[in-house]
Amino acid sequence: MTRLKEMLKRHEGIRQFVYQCSANKLTIGVGRNIDEDGGIGLSLDEINYLLDSDIVRCLRELSGFDWFSELDEVRQDAMVSICLNLGLPRLKGFELALNAMSLRLYEEAASEFLDSKWASQVGYRAKELSEMIRTGDYPEEYN
Repeated sequence: MTRLKEMLKRHEGIRQFVYQCSANKLTIGVGRNIDEDGGIGLSLDEINYLLDSDIVRCLRELSGFDWFSELDEVRQDAMVSICLNLGLPRLKGFELALNAMSLRLYEEAASEFLDSKWASQVGYRAKELSEMIRTGDYPEEYN
């Protein structure tokens, strides 16, 4: 299997980001056609693997904030969701919200997240996550 993998990597190349192959199909990795028109996309196992990996990455990134580990699980989960959506560089731009989080001023932090361009872009998600930050509780539909 090792030689086969090496051969396929050499033939197909290894691409970390989506590109158009010679047949104009959206492709990623080692020749994985993910195009809606005839591609195989991702399996549920692969989607869950990527999600697990993204959650671990976000937890690692958020651990750079000294206050993050002191949050309850619900507020940590809300911050992971925001980090996953925005990416750490954009999240760091929410200085007032992050400062409020560090001071455990959750009402203020929630208001700061809601008073943003991001909140208008993602709508209900921002309301739900801000409410989780404000209350420390998951919405009832997750219980």
